[in-house]
Amino acid sequence: MHDTSKIAEAQAHRYTNRLANETSPYLLQHAHNPVDWYPWGAEALERAKREDRPIFLSIGYSACHWCHVMERESFEDNAIAEQMNRDFVAIKVDREERPDLDEVYMAAVQAMTGSGGWPMNVFLTPDLQPFYGGTYFPPTDRHGLPGFPRVLAGVADAYRSRREEVASQAGLLARHLREQLALPPGGPAPQRGQLDGAVRRLAATFDAARGGFGGAP
Repeated sequence: MHDTSKIAEAQAHRYTNRLANETSPYLLQHAHNPVDWYPWGAEALERAKREDRPIFLSIGYSACHWCHVMERESFEDNAIAEQMNRDFVAIKVDREERPDLDEVYMAAVQAMTGSGGWPMNVFLTPDLQPFYGGTYFPPTDRHGLPGFPRVLAGVADAYRSRREEVASQAGLLARHLREQLALPPGGPAPQRGQLDGAVRRLAATFDAARGGFGGAP
C-alpha cells in the first residue's frame, strides 16, 4: 500500500535532492532546492576527486536568518542552481550536527576575510583545502558585496585556468589553519577565586524565567 501523504508531498515539489534522506531539520529545509546538494560524506567527496571539481561547502543552522535569505534568493533560483550544479560539487552541512567542520572552515573564512558568520560558504579543492570563502552573498552585486553568480563564475574560472595559484593559496591557508587550531599546552589549574568570579559573571547574565544566558541572539 502506498503512503499517499508522501506521494502527495513529492508531487508538490518540483525538485528533490539527496538531503531529503537526512534527519537534520536544517538540511531538510534545503531538500527541495534545485541545487544538487549532497550531505557531507564519501559520495560527495569521491565525486569531487573523480571529476576534479571544486567543492562548494555551505554551513548554517535552522534559526539562522541570513541562511534562509540566501536560500530564498540564490539556492531556490534555477539559473544559479544550474551554475552551481555545472561547476561544483555542492555540500550542505548543519553546524549543529558537525561543529568540528564548522570550526575548521569558519577559521578559514575568518583568515581570508577578517570576519565570519552564517551562512558560511567556502570553496574547497577536492582534497578539502579551502581557497576562497565568505558568508552571505546577495544574488546580484549590491551594498559593496559581489553577487553570488559572479563569485561562482570567478571561482570556477580560477580553478580551471589558474590551478597553481589556487593550490598555492590553499596550501598557505592550510598551514595557517593548522597553526591557528593547534591546541596550546595546558596551563596551571584555575584558582578558587577565578572559578568563583566566573560563576558570579555567569549568574548575573542567566535568565531564570526563560533559560539561557544573555540577551536574544
